[in-house]
Amino acid sequence: MNWMIAAPEVFTFLAALWFLLLSLAAPPDPRREHLTALLLSLAGVGVCLASVTADGYLFIKAYRADLFSQVFKVMLSLGLFLIICICGEMRDIEDRNRHDFYVLMFSCTLAMMLLVSGDHLVAVYLSLELSSYCLYILVGLRRNQDMALEAGLKYFLVGIFSSAIMLFGIAMLYAAAQATVLSEVARVLPEMIHRPVVLIGLLLTLGGIFFKLAVFPFHFWAPDTYQGAMSQVAAYIATASKVAAIGVILKVVAAAGQGSDYLVHVLVGLAIVSMTVGNLAAIAQKDVKRLLAFSTMAHSGYVLMGVLSMSQAGYASVIFYALSILVMKFAAFLVVVAVTPDGSNPRIGQLAGLHRRSPILALLLMVSLFSLAGIPPTIGFTSKFLIFVAAMEKGLFALVVIAMINVLISLYYYLLVIKAAYQVEPAHEPPPVVLSPSLKVLSVALIGVMVVAGFFPNPLIELATAAARVLAP
Repeated sequence: MNWMIAAPEVFTFLAALWFLLLSLAAPPDPRREHLTALLLSLAGVGVCLASVTADGYLFIKAYRADLFSQVFKVMLSLGLFLIICICGEMRDIEDRNRHDFYVLMFSCTLAMMLLVSGDHLVAVYLSLELSSYCLYILVGLRRNQDMALEAGLKYFLVGIFSSAIMLFGIAMLYAAAQATVLSEVARVLPEMIHRPVVLIGLLLTLGGIFFKLAVFPFHFWAPDTYQGAMSQVAAYIATASKVAAIGVILKVVAAAGQGSDYLVHVLVGLAIVSMTVGNLAAIAQKDVKRLLAFSTMAHSGYVLMGVLSMSQAGYASVIFYALSILVMKFAAFLVVVAVTPDGSNPRIGQLAGLHRRSPILALLLMVSLFSLAGIPPTIGFTSKFLIFVAAMEKGLFALVVIAMINVLISLYYYLLVIKAAYQVEPAHEPPPVVLSPSLKVLSVALIGVMVVAGFFPNPLIELATAAARVLAP
């Protein structure tokens, strides 16, 4: 077997193993561990970039490396690196748990890499479970045990419920198709997609992925988990976890083919409800992390719009959207972490006067929220535009109109946050926000990426189209 096609997974596994051994052999040293994790995650990005052209199978076709999976691995490794960049001053975690934190972060990223490369339904299920259990524990590592344990428990309960639903759906698909390898399922499933047992099995299988993506009605864990977890963990869930979920939902839906109008109708309904409920619920939020959680739910609805188009253009738009979510959400959470260095949850009122306390952070917050709302010329506008075009080519004009109305709704609560940062004066003069030189450089780089990728998205769109061609040749 050509093990080089699994180089990203092997490297990530060795990095997780290194921190596990370090926890047994050395006392905690936050600076050393952060620097080590930073270097290893950066090297992981390099390994993923070097193996982006890898192609082949492992483990009796249970694992597949192709351009689609390798592009998602680059995004996952980049997401891990970005999150570790803001983990230098984690005050909301015990020093004795820092080794465990990095072990779980690298292990979760490994599971997500296996998830996007899994070409077997059981491999997909096991990878999804491994990543979920890592996240359950990461949520519970916060120093505020009551809040963290409550959030972790809610996350766990909803997770095992959706996991059971997904496993039952996989069993139904196997009973109907007599195949568990996705490439084989893709050959037989389109011919029997109209059978009730197949359609129900497919929807139940997607249920476990909807949980990761925070799609209605599997979204109930999101606001409490974002609020109860450390800001760095919440940022990881909002970025890397969503990228992995987008990758696997594209593979499963592509395997089903384009033969079922019922599947499209169900996805249309879920997209509408997720967008609408997410945006309306976000309006009432005062906690920034809860607001971003409901925003994530709304963005899941936009993702479903691209998925249900079941075309190469639709899949390419979703891949591009995954990258935009990674950048936009991380930028917003970087501001959250910087504004509350003690690890507390910031409220919108705490952002008052941010433009004087830290002009760079205020600008980063404004650009990221405008991008999340889809305001040109940001990457968020381009990604939404591509998804809306793909949906219109499918003939879903009413869905696009509803989505545009939801974009206007989202602009309202994003503007409330921006107003607090630029126009509201604090009741008491807060201390200035101190940013390290590296975080200043990272903030400027993120602003540049969100704007430049909005002006010149063609290279990224071409890469996304090439990756989508693997799913819909």
